[in-house]
Amino acid sequence: MMAAVALTLGLSAAPVLAATPQHAARPAATGGAWGAKVAVSPVGGHIQGNPAAAHKLIEYMSYTCSHCAHFEAETALPLRMGPVGGGQLSFEVRHLVRDPLDITIAMLTNCVPPVKFFPLHHKFLAEQDQWIATAQKLTEAQTKRWNEGQMPERMRAIASDLKFYDIAAGAGLSHAQADACFANEATLRRVIAQTKEAQELGATGTPTFTLDGKMIEEHDWAGLQPKLAAVLK
Repeated sequence: MMAAVALTLGLSAAPVLAATPQHAARPAATGGAWGAKVAVSPVGGHIQGNPAAAHKLIEYMSYTCSHCAHFEAETALPLRMGPVGGGQLSFEVRHLVRDPLDITIAMLTNCVPPVKFFPLHHKFLAEQDQWIATAQKLTEAQTKRWNEGQMPERMRAIASDLKFYDIAAGAGLSHAQADACFANEATLRRVIAQTKEAQELGATGTPTFTLDGKMIEEHDWAGLQPKLAAVLK
C-alpha cells in the first residue's frame, strides 16, 4: 500500500510508477434492484446502491494504486451484486489523489453523468496496467509537460499522452468536454477536498475504508469481508 501524499492545487512531481499485475477486464456489475442506482453524496462522492441503506461503506481510492485496482476487480461481483444490489449496504467512492495522473483521471470520472461514473471508474482501473506501462516508457523530457504550467494544461498533456481521451470517449465524454472538465475549478476543489478529508481521518494509503462512519484497518477485500459479514448478519 503506497503512502498518500499531501496535495495542493499545484500538485507534486510525477510519481515513480511501479509495474502492476495484469487485471482481467470485466464489465462493472450492477447487481439487483439497487445495483444500477447511483447518487452523489454531499461531498461529491459517488454512491452505488441504496443511499438510505442501514450500512454504508466508503472507499477512499487512487487510480494509480494497484491495490485499488485489485479491490475493484475482486468486488465487482460479490460486493455490488450482493449487499449493495440487495439494498442492505451502500458503497461510495471518494478520492484520495496522490499524483498528476491520478487527479487527471479523477476529474474525468467526475465529469460524466453520475450513472456513468462506475463504468468509467471500473474501466480506468481495469486498464491500469496498460496506461501505467505506457507512462513508464516515456522519457523525462516527454513527461515534463505533466509537471509545469497550469493544471488544465498539465491534465490535457497527460490525457493526450496516455490516451485517456479515448477511454473517456467510451463513456460519452468528447475531447472538448474533457478539456472543459479539466478547467472546472469546482470539480477540482471537490476532488481535493475529498483527499484532505481522508488525510484528516488519518488515512495513510489507498484504499482506505470507513464502515458506518468508522475507519477500519483492513485495506483489501479479504480483510473487509468478515467486517461486512458481522454487520450484515
